[in-house]
Order: sequence, then structure tokens, then C-alpha cells
Amino acid sequence: MKDLRGKVVVITGAGSGIGRALAIELAAQGARLALSDVAPDGLDRTTAACAELGAEVRGYPLDVTDMAAVQAHATQVRADFGGADLVVNNAGVNLLATVIEARYEDVRWVLDVNFWGVVHGTRAFLPLLVAARGHLVNISSMYGLTTAPAQTAYNAAKFAVRGFTEAVWQEMQVGGVPVTVSCVYPGNVRTDIFTSARTGRGLGYDGIRERFAQEAAVSAEAAARAILRGIRRNQMRIIVGADARRVDLSSRLLGTLYLRLRARRARAEASRLRLAAMRDRLAAHRVRSSGHRRP
Repeated sequence: MKDLRGKVVVITGAGSGIGRALAIELAAQGARLALSDVAPDGLDRTTAACAELGAEVRGYPLDVTDMAAVQAHATQVRADFGGADLVVNNAGVNLLATVIEARYEDVRWVLDVNFWGVVHGTRAFLPLLVAARGHLVNISSMYGLTTAPAQTAYNAAKFAVRGFTEAVWQEMQVGGVPVTVSCVYPGNVRTDIFTSARTGRGLGYDGIRERFAQEAAVSAEAAARAILRGIRRNQMRIIVGADARRVDLSSRLLGTLYLRLRARRARAEASRLRLAAMRDRLAAHRVRSSGHRRP
């Protein structure tokens, strides 16, 4: 899809992060925008920013885990815009917890949003994309290319998005269906995906958030521009960021050795974070204790 001017673009999770950056970049390029998010305040801010750029834009409160709601959303977008040329299933959440610590309801939450939200969006909008000879874009992650401790649910969801999207691509090819399919693998992008993540009951998760903030070298705006470049080139795999490219290459070249190396690094990092967290708790306890001492 070379020219996005005048095209109807549907984006889920448009209230913040990559979704918002994509919407604003597309607004500047003259796209017609159907934006959704579960958080109305963020959605309103994105919609207002796009309208200021002169774009035709509508915002739709939407919970992507609700299959019926997503199907109704596709029907409404067709009524409002006449169809859809580009659909970006972007909505996502995160959980920082080991498999032992994670609560079942939190694991289900991650899978419902990150995987089933993509499935619902793909199935609901695919008829519109077929009619428009359009483009489907599903957002996976660098963690759909490799794994990381304390990301079991997120890894599972993003690997599932990868497998699902690649299979959809094959089905379009085999069936001669005129829909282009792309899967996006962002590395550490400066969004609130980690800062807003739910956590398990262990120590050190604040340290993981801090490390992510330090290592996230790519802005949401730069990620959006990279994704749009990939869309224009009809790339099946769109890898965003030097860290994601390193992970992709290293995991393919080194295989299980790469996993062992990552586990070794994570073990050392976990020990450091646990010690730091214990020191912080001890210091806080001392402060509280000193405040209760008799004069």
C-alpha cells in the first residue's frame, strides 16, 4: 500500500503509545481514521490531536476482548466510512510475573487482549479488507521472536500473534485472496507498556521497569514511521528497532544457546534487583522504626 492519503485506517489501542503515534502520523498524511481504545480519555486526546491536523477521524470506545463488540465495531466503521483499507490490531497490555507468581486472571487478561483481541479484529474486519484489497497489520513484539523470564504470559501471547498472523498470510496466498498481511515486531519502544504492566508478588519488578526505561531507545513516533515504511513496502515481517533486529538474528543463528545466554544474564540481573529491592525495604523499615522510637 504505497499511498495512504484518503485510505480508511482502523487502529485499536490508539489511546497511547504506538497506536497514538500511528494515528497522528497517518492524520498528517491525509488518512481517514477509525480509532478505538478501552480508555476513553486517551482516545479523546488522540482523536483531538488528529482532528487538529485536519484529518477525518472518529473515536470508538472498544474492549477488544469482547468478540461481539469488535464485530459491531466493524459494522459501525463500514457504516461510517464505507469500508476499511488498512487495519492495525495494536491493542496490548503486559504482565511482569513468573509462571509461579502469576495469577490466572492476569494471564487470561494478557492473552485475551494481546492474542484474542488480534483474532477478533482480524476476523471482524477481514471481509472489509477483502472488498478493498486492503492490508492487515497485527502487532506482535520482539518477545514474539525470543523469550524472557517474568514474561511468560506476554511471550505466549506474542508468539501466538506471530503464528496466527503468519498462518493468515499463508491462507491469503494459497487462496489467492487480495489482502496483504504484515506482522510487526517492535523492540523496546518508549511507551507505557511496562510502566502500566501488572506484576506478580515477587521482588525486583520496579527494577525491571527502570531497566526498560533505560534501554528503550526508540520513540513511539520513530516506531510508527518504521511500521508505515514496512506497510508501504508490503513487508510480511516488520522488525522495529536495533534491539529487535539483534534478537531476531541471534535467536536464529544461535538457537538454544541464545536462550542459555539470555537466562544467564537474566539470572545475574534478577539477583541484583532482588538485593536492591531488599535493601530498599530494609531502609524503609528502619525509617518507620525510627519514627516510632520513644524520645
